[in-house]
Amino acid sequence: MPSKRYQQALKMLPPGRVFGLREALELLSKLPRAKFNESVDLSFRLGVDPRQSDQMVRGTVALPHGSGKVVRVVVFAKPGEPADAAKAAGAEHVGFEDLIKRCQEGWCDFDVAVATPEAMVEVRKLGKVLGPRGLMPNPKTGTVTQDTAKAVREFKAGRVEFKIDKTSNLHVPVGKLGFSHDQLAENARAVIDAVTKAKPSGARGVYLRSATLSSTMSPPLPLELKALA
Repeated sequence: MPSKRYQQALKMLPPGRVFGLREALELLSKLPRAKFNESVDLSFRLGVDPRQSDQMVRGTVALPHGSGKVVRVVVFAKPGEPADAAKAAGAEHVGFEDLIKRCQEGWCDFDVAVATPEAMVEVRKLGKVLGPRGLMPNPKTGTVTQDTAKAVREFKAGRVEFKIDKTSNLHVPVGKLGFSHDQLAENARAVIDAVTKAKPSGARGVYLRSATLSSTMSPPLPLELKALA
């Protein structure tokens, strides 16, 4: 059963209406709010088949104004320069065999996992643990790299990952309701550009089928696709 706040918000949405990005942001700020600073998300329905390896949509995007979220980063690296650099850059946890063992025992109290190419030989064994949670390091998302310090800094500053799910949907955070409309619009535009550029070569027909903007507790606001092109 939807909450009273959600039902109130639904009544404020014109039936069958689609919105431009700025218009949606303005309306979103007027809807009934929760007592916490809600996240704002862009969601896409894509015209691809995620079951086909050549139609996977995955990548990262640097949000110009950050995500508004405290990002906890762990780094898998053997003792040496990459491990030291990761610590200096502010990674919450840095390690190799000890960190792998903790994850094998079920610990996943972090938001992003970074690994050096050398460490990935062993980190791959964590596929069943990290994979379902979307935490497995991957070269395509910049989380398998020798430059661990750069990766840590970028993810803490607002670089977010995106990956299509099994139903061809994609959800990406663009900030918090407490951000200004300009900040959210610029973050959203960066996400739209990144998702558009991530169109796989195997995709056929219409790529962006639909898109919505929502906050944590709000109904989704349908976006006008022509305005996103």
